[in-house]
Amino acid sequence: MDNSNEAVMEFPCRYPIKAMGKATDDFDSLIVGIIRKHSPEFNDGSVKTRHSRGRRFVSVTVTIEARSWEQLDNIYMELTANERVLVAL
Repeated sequence: MDNSNEAVMEFPCRYPIKAMGKATDDFDSLIVGIIRKHSPEFNDGSVKTRHSRGRRFVSVTVTIEARSWEQLDNIYMELTANERVLVAL
């Protein structure tokens, strides 16, 4: 990731991370588990889940207190490496 925007974003800050995948009973747990590895202090109340109209897909948004670009890079790398995650924003 290009850190030239680092001056624009000051850390720590609240930062939403969204992952989308096929709707399964444990997709939200998968996403929370990945993010918790990199941000163990986040609050479970900051997790929002939304199903697609046909309920085949689900998006999980977790808002964390981001500490650095490196932390965010690590989260996105692990999310996108997971075969169950179709999109990470």
